[in-house]
Amino acid sequence: MTSIDKRQALPTGTVVASYGRRFSVELAGGLLITCVTRGKRTNIACGDHVDVAMTGDEQGVIEATQPRASLFYRSDIQREKLIAANVTQVIVVLAASPAYHRELLDRCLAASEEAGIQVLLALNKMDLPTSAEALRSLALYRDLGYEILALAAKVDLAPLRARLAGHTSVLVGQSGMGKSTIINRLVPEAAARVGDLSLALGSGRHTTTHAQLYHLDAATHIIDSPGLQEFGLQHVGPEGLARCFVEFREYLGKCKFNDCKHLSEPGCAISAAAERGMISPARQETYRTLVGQLMRKARRW
Repeated sequence: MTSIDKRQALPTGTVVASYGRRFSVELAGGLLITCVTRGKRTNIACGDHVDVAMTGDEQGVIEATQPRASLFYRSDIQREKLIAANVTQVIVVLAASPAYHRELLDRCLAASEEAGIQVLLALNKMDLPTSAEALRSLALYRDLGYEILALAAKVDLAPLRARLAGHTSVLVGQSGMGKSTIINRLVPEAAARVGDLSLALGSGRHTTTHAQLYHLDAATHIIDSPGLQEFGLQHVGPEGLARCFVEFREYLGKCKFNDCKHLSEPGCAISAAAERGMISPARQETYRTLVGQLMRKARRW
């Protein structure tokens, strides 16, 4: 048998959980097997479709990753942190308590735009009295074209269920926003399944440190991810960041200088648009902060 024939004969599965360098892969029919990779390879994400060489009844080695439709990830100078692959929707979960961080939200949006994945902003805990003001604070993002979903996960998940249908979604957000509540309401058996996977992978007591995929129906899937405290955009880079701010796009290419970074250069079309009130001062300030950080890190490295 040739190497091509061997590759074609390998069973294919979906990565549904990752624990360091060990992965849980779901094969056709729902069988879960524990897999490792060749060498020190770690560039595998929850949601990846992989070819597996079986090494036992419920064990295997990931030999190859199939081409991805999308990849959502964060990065710094030294490494990348893959969050989810083959997703069609990023759901950023926000809340008034604890208060969401606007810069972290803007970072998530930039990464989603860079990956070409649609975004839904879900403001959770709408049953709290402070949530009305938080909802008003998101008007800026609604004006930019992002959908805002007001949600009280402990009371009623129907509004979210309707927007999940037919998608493979990944939940992201700061710790304490209510992602676990959402998952537990959507997938009541989630806690038991997480425990089973932790035992199978030898990880002991489960903590939310890796992404986990659940099936809601045959066409609808959701990936839970660890709470975010930071979101590096090194893979976007200072040159690409402006394209990830949707309100900047119509002004790109209209600056006086081709290499304009849209900071304080003369003849900057984006700065001029901000002065005319066409771009939010808050978003412009976030952009300047982020691009400055990216430029400084690139020079240091």
